[in-house]
Amino acid sequence: MAHDGGAAGASGDAGPLPPHRRQVLRLAAVSLASASHWSGHSAAAAPLVDGRHVSDVREENLRPGASDWRIGHAGPARAIEGFAEHTSVRAGRPVALRISTTAASYTVSAYRMGWYGGALARLVWRSGRLPGTSQSPPLTDDTTRTVSCDWQRTVEVDTSGWPEGCYLLRLDAEAGAGQRYVPLTVRSSSVVGRLVVVNAVATWQAYNKWGGSDLYKGPDGKKGSRSLAVSFDRPYANGHGAGQYLVYEAPLVALAERLGLPLAYATGVDIARAPQLLDGAMGMLSLGHDEYWSPEQRQHVTSARDQGMNLAVLGANCCYRRMRFEPTGTGPDRLAVCYKDDYAKDPGFQHGLPPTNDYRRKPAPDPESALLGVLYDGYPVDAPLVVSHPDHWLLEGTAARAGDTFPHLVGVEFDRVDPARPTPRPLEILAHSPVVCKGRPSHADMTYGSLSSGAGLFASGTMRWVEALKATGPARPGVNHGLDGRAGDFTRTVTANVLQAFAQGPSGLTRPALDNVGDHYSRDGAPVAP
Repeated sequence: MAHDGGAAGASGDAGPLPPHRRQVLRLAAVSLASASHWSGHSAAAAPLVDGRHVSDVREENLRPGASDWRIGHAGPARAIEGFAEHTSVRAGRPVALRISTTAASYTVSAYRMGWYGGALARLVWRSGRLPGTSQSPPLTDDTTRTVSCDWQRTVEVDTSGWPEGCYLLRLDAEAGAGQRYVPLTVRSSSVVGRLVVVNAVATWQAYNKWGGSDLYKGPDGKKGSRSLAVSFDRPYANGHGAGQYLVYEAPLVALAERLGLPLAYATGVDIARAPQLLDGAMGMLSLGHDEYWSPEQRQHVTSARDQGMNLAVLGANCCYRRMRFEPTGTGPDRLAVCYKDDYAKDPGFQHGLPPTNDYRRKPAPDPESALLGVLYDGYPVDAPLVVSHPDHWLLEGTAARAGDTFPHLVGVEFDRVDPARPTPRPLEILAHSPVVCKGRPSHADMTYGSLSSGAGLFASGTMRWVEALKATGPARPGVNHGLDGRAGDFTRTVTANVLQAFAQGPSGLTRPALDNVGDHYSRDGAPVAP
């Protein structure tokens, strides 16, 4: 099957919108009802663009959900597992799966993830009984230590009629032998007037140890044997096969869909591939763990932000590692390359490509704070989030007061403001939380900023933000980091405020930030004594 073409521009296949039209769309107000937390009311009817609704999220979530989408029995390690030939596909295009199982047969069930009255998923399609086959062991490249699967294609799935969104394809081996997911994004044909949910698939793959190696450690558990490039041509190895989606992304998707906001869906691969993909978008949402960005992805997001697109970072450690995508035999953009400290050994760098190391480091330093307003500052931490600016509009409805704390909400990685680094201003610090990371005192900062383009910037400052969205009831030891319902109410309310404001167009025009960085940091980045 020929590779599915690159992601469409904001106006579909007709090409990018002219700049004046993009700005008009960004300035158009979207009338939304108030929804301050997870259990709040849905937003008002979706806005019209060119005489049509830009989102059918509310209608989609009125359909019956499927409470049986979860994996009940993973089974042995190789009972059944697989991967898709593309990280995303446009609705109506086929996507091929490569599946290996020890069972004689299996089925594939496609669940679209969302709210669905609390079921969190809807069954969109299910295959008939398919013949099973046990495929070959993984291959390891001698030079890069990349693990991949030279598996045969086993089934091609027709996505005609599938709504755009995040999907988990569940593989069920016969007789209850085992279950696994294959994640897939059915990407949007247009982002105009919408908030774009971006699945951080490069980061999922960076931490994928299927076959024994990821970008951090190899089979011996040591850094020296780690992969220098990781392949999408293999399953995910976290027991369920969904990558990092269920932990760092699913709770946000559920909340945003419950609010009935106009949403679009893409992956970081799509944004890197298509320069105009974000044209006309009201905002882009980076979720809980979005660490690995290619220079093309960063350039395209920066350009859209500088044209007025809002940007929300609902996590920490965002845009920290510079990587690039390369093709494999399966198709383009199937290899995520990041040599890190060994960047000088990278053949791409030796032939003039950007180094695949941390963005802030030499030989091409470009700290992520220039894009986001905050900078990754450390791992690991576990600390309370401390409110410092409770009167800000983003905290409306939280009833928070200055000094209020939310235990365990800062972790396991955190971001801070550093005025000594490139930082968009004006910038407001809304929560300024003391932490100690490996004996070093610092702070985690939740921020809101505005740019001259009109774009609004939000950064939560903690990787646990999306995880906290599902927190309810009393804290339970060993469950969801000990986060309780109070932290859940706080994060759901603030997130709803962010999303609804950003869905209305350039937030910085109607809600400009009033800089207070000097209340917390000196110009050299040192903390100011309270």
